[in-house]
Order: sequence, then C-alpha cells, then structure tokens
Amino acid sequence: MKKITTYSILFTAFCLGGLLTSCEKYLDKEEQSIISEEEAFKNFTNFQGYTEELYHCIVNFTNNYWTNSWNWGEDELTSTAGNYHFVHNVDNGNFWGWQAQHDGWGAGWMEQDDFTTDILEGQRNINKDLWNAAWYGLRKISIGLENMELMTDATQEERNLIRGQLLFFRGWFHHRLMEYFGGLPYIDHVLPTDGTSLSLPRLSYHECADRAAADFREAANLLPINWDNTDAGRRTLGKNQLRINKIMALAYLGKNYLWAGSPLMNQSSTGSAAYNSEYCQQAAQAFGELLSLVESGQTNYALLPFENYSLNFYSMRDNWAHPGGSEVIFRGPYISADDTHWNTAKQYLPSVVSEGDALKFIPTSNYVNYYGMANGLPIPDITSADPESGYDPQYPWRNRDPRFYHDILFDGVKVVNGTITHTDLPEEQRRYAQLYTGGSYRNIQNGSQTGYVLRKFIPLTANTYDRDYDWGSNLHIYVPYMRLADVYLMYAEAALMGYNSVSGQASNFSKSATDAINVIRARAGVDPVDMRFLGSVNALLGELRRERAVELAFEGHRFNDLRRWLLLTDPAYAEKRAIEFDRASGHDVDNPQENRVVNLRERVLVERRFTNKHYWLPLKVNDVNLYPEFYQNPGW
Repeated sequence: MKKITTYSILFTAFCLGGLLTSCEKYLDKEEQSIISEEEAFKNFTNFQGYTEELYHCIVNFTNNYWTNSWNWGEDELTSTAGNYHFVHNVDNGNFWGWQAQHDGWGAGWMEQDDFTTDILEGQRNINKDLWNAAWYGLRKISIGLENMELMTDATQEERNLIRGQLLFFRGWFHHRLMEYFGGLPYIDHVLPTDGTSLSLPRLSYHECADRAAADFREAANLLPINWDNTDAGRRTLGKNQLRINKIMALAYLGKNYLWAGSPLMNQSSTGSAAYNSEYCQQAAQAFGELLSLVESGQTNYALLPFENYSLNFYSMRDNWAHPGGSEVIFRGPYISADDTHWNTAKQYLPSVVSEGDALKFIPTSNYVNYYGMANGLPIPDITSADPESGYDPQYPWRNRDPRFYHDILFDGVKVVNGTITHTDLPEEQRRYAQLYTGGSYRNIQNGSQTGYVLRKFIPLTANTYDRDYDWGSNLHIYVPYMRLADVYLMYAEAALMGYNSVSGQASNFSKSATDAINVIRARAGVDPVDMRFLGSVNALLGELRRERAVELAFEGHRFNDLRRWLLLTDPAYAEKRAIEFDRASGHDVDNPQENRVVNLRERVLVERRFTNKHYWLPLKVNDVNLYPEFYQNPGW
C-alpha cells in the first residue's frame, strides 16, 4: 500500500495552540519520546520525518466516515435513510452544521472533534478533519521554518526540499481555510500556546491570497518536477509520487490566484462583483507555466485516455494501488485502503443490489441535465425536443456526452452479471437498473429518489452478487483534490476572464481559453465548443462553467464554484429535482441508450433558500471570542 512513511516520523514536544483547542493531549508524551530540536532538525532524514506528518494532515474526505458526503451544491442529495451529513444542513441553510458541536454524528470531514495525527498508534483517516488539521499543520510548519538553521548536516538540495514542502503546505492550508471562511490571519510564526497575546487580525481575501501566492511561488522555485531525479529522492526511488513537487506548487499558485480573481472573493476585498482581471492574468500565467511543462514532456503528468478514465478515482485488483495514474496532481496518503471496499463503494448502488448502509448518495436530475450531447451542445430543456442539438425527450439517453455513460447509471443498464440468489423479486428487477417511475431502484429509503444513480467512483460489479467490494477485489476508491483536467479548465477560465477574450491566452502557453476547453472535450470524445459560444466572453463563460460541471462532476468542486461565482443565491441553482418517466413498449436490455420513454417530466424535491450570509461559513464562536480582531463572518 502507498503510504508516506518511508522516513521515520519524529515527534517533538510541541502543541497545537493558536486559535484552537487545548493542547494538553499533545504534551502528554512519554519522556523518552521527547527529543531535542537539534536532533530533530539536524539532517534531511530527521527533518523530512518531521515534515511528513503534514501529509497526514491532508484529509481523505472520500473515506472519512462509514458513508461520507462532499458534494454540497445542487448536484447531490441522499436517500431518506439518514439526515446526519452536512449536506442536509446546507440544504436547510444551517451552515453551523460543519462544526462538530452542532453535528452530533461527527460525520463531516470539516471538523470531527477527535483530531489526531499520531499514525504510530494506528489511527485511521477517519480522525482527520480540515479545521483541526490545518491549524495543527500551520503550527508545525512555523516550528519547522523557524528551525531551518539547525539543518546543518545537509546539502543545499536537501534544504530546498524541506523549505519548499513547508512553504507549499503553509500556502495550501491557508488556501483551504480561505475557500470556506474568507480572509484569515496568515500564520507565519509560532503562536503562543496558552491563547494569550493573540492579536493577529483577519486579513482581506486578497491580502491572504497574496501571502499564499508568495509561498506557492517560492515552493515552486525550490522543488523539483520529479523527486526521483534528485539525490535525496533516489533514496526512496519509486515511492515519491505523493511528495510535493513543482507541478503541485504551480497548480495551487494558479488556483489561489483564480479564486482571488473570482467574483465572490473580489467583491469581499474590493466591493466589485466582477472578475478581477489582474488576478486572473496571474492565474493564467501560473497555469500556463505548468501546462507548458506538461505538454513539452518534461513531467510525468498527462491526461489519461478516456478508456482509463476511471483510474482517476478507483483501482481494482492491483494490490490496493493508489488510484490516479498520470492525471492526478494532488491527493493525500491513506491509512487503510481496504476501508474503501467496504464503505464508500456501498453508498451509491441501491440496497436492492447492495449491502451496507441504507443511506445512498444520489445525483439530482437537474445536475445530470448538464451532461449534453456528444456533439458538444447543451440540452436546453430535458423535457422538450431540441432540433439543434438532436436531443429527443422520447430517447433521453441517446447520443449523450460519453461522460454521461461513464458517470451516471440510467434506466435499463445491466448492473449484475453474476447469479442472483434472492427470489423475492423477479430477477430483472435486480439485474437491470429499474429507474423508471415506480421501478425497484427508485426506493426513496435506500435507493434513488431522482431517477439516476452515481457510478463515477465505483464499478457496477461492486454489488451484492458480483461482490467487487469484497477484500479480494482490492477495490481502492480515492477522489483526488486536483487533477490535470481541472488545471486545463481553470486555465481556460483565467485566460478568458483575465484577457477578456475567447482567444485569451497566457504569454507562456500555446493554447487559448477555447483551445484548453477543447482539449478536455476531445479526450472524452465530445465535439469542440460550438461557434455560437465564441461570439462573446459571457457566452463562452457559461459553456465553460457547464464543461466544468460535467468534467469535475461530484468531485467536491461544485459548492465552492457556485459560491465563488456568486451563483449560490441564484434561483436557477436552488432546486434539487427528480426525473419521472414511464417505459414505452419494446424495452431493449442490450441497448438501454436506445430505449424509448414516455411522460418524461421533472419534479422538485428540495428548494434551497440562501441569502448573502451563506457565501461564507460561520467561524467557531469560541474562536471569534478570543480577541476582537478575529471577527465573525457577516450574518452569523
């Protein structure tokens, strides 16, 4: 199994401190486990052991709980078997629910209130959460940077590797917190552990982003493209895939700038709800530098062929190999890959063909509507014929974007290959997806409410009959934080809005905004952007946002995208809907995409009512009461 444990983990007598909880449990160490700073930081092996604990502060949101939700936009809802995930709080407008004290189940990956990074005690990633891991990591980074001068037995390359990792993580933890909470104090020194003398003010989003950008930029300058090509990295040859490198630093440098240039963040800093062209141009340059390295063959990164698209999300029968292949840029380590075969794999298929928890995570029909046609055109109205795109509501599954067939289980698709042992239902009601109105897969308690099932992260054989979630399958599911397709689309957005042109282009990269979108479409077998969207920046922006919705569907991006675009309060994105239809005669089990349906319609299941306060999550009351400069977000 792929774990970042190659170097010994060395623990020093430090505690969390800062804006968080008591540090008593971090100080409660056996005397023999406490080592001197001179010993901990004297050489690369020791310092790297210290640094690698930061990798275990990267929350594995995919497998953080027995079932877990990370899609909080209009993209997903759950069956009615449970209502304890943060997505339900979001739907109800109760954003306090990200905090453990307002969530009795502790089922969210934002905060679980039992944080530990002591992997030597066998703790699983179930105990990692963003809030605590980020502040813990930032304190650890400050300690490391303040002790760089103690690294005397080291080469310059080794010092660069350590400093580069620490700076990357400092930018990354701040960026992750800023996404949800806005501008915060930028932690660049060791804070007092007793909570006294705290006075660091909250910075504006742009001020924070500038500080993070400086860290990402320096990290990119210090770090190699591939650790295997360094003297230090050769000691762990072939085991360096997860270590922070130049490409990761450039990717987050660009994302940090694009987020700063987005309407929400620009409005919070300047009062203008438009894109900030200067930040977008800086984002395009960072992404352009990265993509030029990729396309010139100087990296190990490349888009996966579409036939291997699933490797971005899961591996199977490959000795628990970490999924991702050549496309995934940033992800964390895992503690126990076999958790995924028993937990995450079972949270999608309806209980009629799956064991495990009755709670299921279901794609909304309104989100599935973003998947257009293979000719690249969108579907204006799923219930009406559209001669231009060729969509026919009597054949709604025909000639769709190939990613639709990869990501979405629709009516009539064969799910079970093996022998069906249950006899309480006719065999075909389990073997083939019964997603028409009244079908066996439409159980609202433990099946689909919407007429669709999500299959993007699992093989359909992960069912109770084919059993590809059993131990022997080595099924390992891990949704990445960032992959190369995301970088192309972020570059397209940055170049489009930074240079105010559909042919906008960074000076250090050969492709325009439109070209970058078409790279992603071509990989999936979708036609290029139609000329009708190339007449104005706003027209292409809408199509780019749809492309982003499809390519990155259900990977945890949508909620933050809607927020940064200032669309969270837009009524067009407030509903979660289901599709209803009846099967016509002559149903073909071998070609479900060609099946005819009748009475196709949609109905609203959830209508979310948000106000401007919902663009930022509320901070913890205990923290904002520490000192006046650390104030609460508006409306909370």
